[in-house]
Amino acid sequence: MTSRAAALYRYPIKGFSPEAVRSARLDPGAYFPGDRLFAVENGPSGFDPAAPKFIPKRHFTVLAHIPRVAQVRTCFDEERGTLRVAFPEADAFDVDLSRAAGREAFARRLAAFLGEETLNGPLRVLAAPATRFTDDPAGKISILNLASVRDLEERLGKPIDPLRFRANVHVEGWAPWIELELAGGAPLRLGGARACVVKSILRCAATHVDPQSGERDLDLVEALWTQYGHRFCGIYASVTHEGRLDEGDAVEFAL
Repeated sequence: MTSRAAALYRYPIKGFSPEAVRSARLDPGAYFPGDRLFAVENGPSGFDPAAPKFIPKRHFTVLAHIPRVAQVRTCFDEERGTLRVAFPEADAFDVDLSRAAGREAFARRLAAFLGEETLNGPLRVLAAPATRFTDDPAGKISILNLASVRDLEERLGKPIDPLRFRANVHVEGWAPWIELELAGGAPLRLGGARACVVKSILRCAATHVDPQSGERDLDLVEALWTQYGHRFCGIYASVTHEGRLDEGDAVEFAL
């Protein structure tokens, strides 16, 4: 079977809803389009939009620390700059993230939903056009091998939603765990684009959270260690030659 991109996802707001896309234009050294454009600061982080630098995820409202974030459904209209937000058992509403008033409105209503006991300080929606709010400074594009997820699923005897891993590209057709055998710099073909492997993805407690219920119900970090002796699942890649990646396109090792 030819290995292919089974699904493509972006996560416009760090920690919040995945958004499936059918196609993505990949540019050299660039991030996955529309991915991790915003983050919600959970108390002062020291982040300076005028001089952006990497900030660890513990400073944001993310699943690793606040599982209930998964219960908030969001959808970002990049052209209009508006975010549709739906809290459980409440009507959806729109906020304009291009304006301070819209960002403040989202932060205020989110704080009320999450509750003060989960917060380290005031919430603030951050944007940084020159960078992205990835979990790792090297995390330009994240790739998940679905066969690896199924292998872990079979060992545990429990279903595992691939969305727990919040990757941009879901690959079907690779052998289980073959991605972890690739050295940094190994070439990849992503549809019409070319890329290289940067590093394996070290997993955290965000994977413990069911993306549908928002419940912390499965310790996948411990499971990875117990079953395989490591805590990796997926790889980061960096684009070297521009091109388009469509759902269903080949994703192959360009050896």
